[in-house]
Amino acid sequence: MPKKRVLILCTANSARSQMAHGLLNQMASDRFEVFSAGTTPSSVNPYAIRAMQQIEIDIRHHTSDSLQKYLDQPFDYVITVCDKAAETCPIFPGSAIRLHWGFPDPAAVEGTDEVTLSSFADVRDGLKTKLQEWLSTNP
Repeated sequence: MPKKRVLILCTANSARSQMAHGLLNQMASDRFEVFSAGTTPSSVNPYAIRAMQQIEIDIRHHTSDSLQKYLDQPFDYVITVCDKAAETCPIFPGSAIRLHWGFPDPAAVEGTDEVTLSSFADVRDGLKTKLQEWLSTNP
Protein backbone atom coordinates (compact mmCIF):
# COMPACT_ATOMS: atom_id res chain seq x y z
CA MET A 1 0.00 0.00 0.00
CA PRO A 2 1.51 3.36 -0.99
CA LYS A 3 2.11 5.96 1.67
CA LYS A 4 -0.32 8.86 1.89
CA ARG A 5 1.17 12.25 1.04
CA VAL A 6 0.84 15.08 3.55
CA LEU A 7 1.78 18.73 3.04
CA ILE A 8 1.99 20.88 6.17
CA LEU A 9 1.75 24.62 5.54
CA CYS A 10 2.62 27.71 7.54
CA THR A 11 3.47 31.24 6.52
CA ALA A 12 7.28 31.18 6.80
CA ASN A 13 7.85 27.40 7.00
CA SER A 14 10.23 28.18 9.84
CA ALA A 15 8.66 26.80 13.03
CA ARG A 16 5.15 25.33 13.31
CA SER A 17 5.15 23.48 9.98
CA GLN A 18 8.74 22.35 10.49
CA MET A 19 8.00 20.94 13.94
CA ALA A 20 4.82 19.21 12.70
CA HIS A 21 6.82 17.78 9.78
CA GLY A 22 9.43 16.33 12.14
CA LEU A 23 6.81 14.99 14.53
CA LEU A 24 4.71 13.29 11.86
CA ASN A 25 7.82 11.75 10.31
CA GLN A 26 8.76 10.29 13.68
CA MET A 27 5.24 9.14 14.53
CA ALA A 28 4.11 7.64 11.24
CA SER A 29 6.76 7.60 8.51
CA ASP A 30 5.62 4.07 7.70
CA ARG A 31 2.20 5.45 6.66
CA PHE A 32 2.86 8.99 5.44
CA GLU A 33 5.27 10.82 3.17
CA VAL A 34 5.55 14.25 4.78
CA PHE A 35 6.42 17.61 3.25
CA SER A 36 6.24 21.14 4.61
CA ALA A 37 6.22 24.53 2.94
CA GLY A 38 5.45 28.18 3.46
CA THR A 39 3.48 30.82 1.63
CA THR A 40 6.47 33.15 2.19
CA PRO A 41 9.32 30.84 3.22
CA SER A 42 12.32 32.05 5.21
CA SER A 43 14.61 29.65 7.10
CA VAL A 44 14.19 27.07 9.84
CA ASN A 45 14.07 28.87 13.17
CA PRO A 46 16.91 27.85 15.53
CA TYR A 47 14.44 27.69 18.42
CA ALA A 48 12.34 25.18 16.47
CA ILE A 49 15.46 23.07 16.01
CA ARG A 50 16.27 23.30 19.72
CA ALA A 51 12.71 22.50 20.81
CA MET A 52 12.73 19.39 18.64
CA GLN A 53 16.16 18.36 19.92
CA GLN A 54 14.65 18.35 23.41
CA ILE A 55 12.54 15.36 22.32
CA GLU A 56 15.31 13.83 20.22
CA ILE A 57 13.97 14.74 16.79
CA ASP A 58 16.54 16.30 14.46
CA ILE A 59 15.18 18.86 11.98
CA ARG A 60 18.52 20.59 11.34
CA HIS A 61 18.53 19.19 7.78
CA HIS A 62 15.09 20.61 6.96
CA THR A 63 14.83 23.46 4.49
CA SER A 64 12.25 26.21 4.33
CA ASP A 65 10.47 25.54 1.05
CA SER A 66 8.05 27.61 -0.97
CA LEU A 67 4.50 26.44 -1.44
CA GLN A 68 5.09 27.03 -5.17
CA LYS A 69 7.34 23.95 -5.23
CA TYR A 70 4.35 21.71 -4.50
CA LEU A 71 1.49 23.27 -6.46
CA ASP A 72 1.63 20.69 -9.24
CA GLN A 73 1.86 17.70 -6.90
CA PRO A 74 -1.05 15.65 -5.57
CA PHE A 75 -1.52 15.28 -1.81
CA ASP A 76 -3.90 13.23 0.28
CA TYR A 77 -3.87 15.84 3.06
CA VAL A 78 -2.97 19.51 3.22
CA ILE A 79 -2.70 20.72 6.81
CA THR A 80 -2.37 24.40 7.66
CA VAL A 81 -0.98 25.17 11.11
CA CYS A 82 -1.37 28.93 11.11
CA ASP A 83 -4.34 31.13 10.28
CA LYS A 84 -2.61 33.21 7.60
CA ALA A 85 -1.57 30.13 5.63
CA ALA A 86 -5.13 28.79 5.88
CA GLU A 87 -6.42 32.01 4.31
CA THR A 88 -3.97 31.93 1.40
CA CYS A 89 -3.75 28.18 0.77
CA PRO A 90 -4.50 27.39 -2.87
CA ILE A 91 -6.53 24.50 -4.16
CA PHE A 92 -4.39 21.42 -4.74
CA PRO A 93 -4.96 18.91 -7.53
CA GLY A 94 -6.63 15.65 -6.73
CA SER A 95 -8.70 14.85 -3.71
CA ALA A 96 -6.60 16.43 -0.95
CA ILE A 97 -8.41 16.73 2.34
CA ARG A 98 -7.73 20.14 3.86
CA LEU A 99 -7.34 20.44 7.60
CA HIS A 100 -6.66 23.57 9.63
CA TRP A 101 -5.06 23.52 13.06
CA GLY A 102 -4.34 27.09 14.14
CA PHE A 103 -1.39 27.45 16.49
CA PRO A 104 0.10 30.71 17.76
CA ASP A 105 3.42 31.82 16.31
CA PRO A 106 6.07 30.96 18.93
CA ALA A 107 8.51 33.35 17.24
CA ALA A 108 6.22 36.24 18.19
CA VAL A 109 6.87 35.67 21.89
CA GLU A 110 9.36 38.15 23.31
CA GLY A 111 11.54 37.49 26.31
CA THR A 112 14.60 35.66 27.49
CA ASP A 113 16.12 32.69 25.73
CA GLU A 114 14.32 30.44 28.21
CA VAL A 115 10.93 32.12 27.62
CA THR A 116 11.31 31.91 23.84
CA LEU A 117 12.37 28.26 23.89
CA SER A 118 9.46 27.49 26.19
CA SER A 119 7.01 29.05 23.72
CA PHE A 120 8.37 26.81 20.96
CA ALA A 121 8.15 23.76 23.23
CA ASP A 122 4.53 24.59 24.06
CA VAL A 123 3.59 24.77 20.38
CA ARG A 124 5.57 21.59 19.68
CA ASP A 125 3.65 19.77 22.41
CA GLY A 126 0.33 21.07 21.09
CA LEU A 127 1.20 19.89 17.59
CA LYS A 128 2.19 16.48 18.94
CA THR A 129 -1.14 16.11 20.75
CA LYS A 130 -3.10 17.17 17.64
CA LEU A 131 -1.13 14.77 15.44
CA GLN A 132 -1.68 11.90 17.87
CA GLU A 133 -5.44 12.57 17.85
CA TRP A 134 -5.47 12.76 14.05
CA LEU A 135 -3.42 9.58 13.65
CA SER A 136 -5.76 7.67 15.95
CA THR A 137 -8.61 8.36 13.50
CA ASN A 138 -6.53 7.62 10.36
CA PRO A 139 -5.45 3.99 10.46
